[in-house]
Amino acid sequence: MKRRDIFILIGVLILDLGSKVLVQSNLALHQQIPIIENFFYITYAKNTGAAWSLFSGRVGILTLISLLGVGLFVYMYTKTPEENKWERICITLMIAGAAGNLFDRFVFGYVRDFLDFIIFGYDFPIFNVADSALCIGIFVLIIITLFKKEEPDGKN
Repeated sequence: MKRRDIFILIGVLILDLGSKVLVQSNLALHQQIPIIENFFYITYAKNTGAAWSLFSGRVGILTLISLLGVGLFVYMYTKTPEENKWERICITLMIAGAAGNLFDRFVFGYVRDFLDFIIFGYDFPIFNVADSALCIGIFVLIIITLFKKEEPDGKN
């Protein structure tokens, strides 16, 4: 793994786990701190499910899926050529995000969430730094893949 990618991986994990510890140790469950009224709040929540609290309470299977996800992303990383810098950065973000939430599921049995947005009247599900890294990595990787030009010999 390139030094750059190790720095990104460790940085995201420190930011994710550190922010979760900060919120968990300073806020009561469901306590809300307004940052921008009617738009952004810090709200401590425990999520025993996946995105949008899907499959709530299925901690064992979600932990296994998270573990498999980290393994899949690591495999993808190893199969991505070093010259594909942006793809590797995206996959590193995906590994970090999945690993941050895997840590929570394994240690606590739930994921600690706290970023709470209300967008155009819709109270978006509360999420965390790991979720953000995972989604950004996936989104940018999809964009890169969609706009990647094929070389005449069939290589990317």
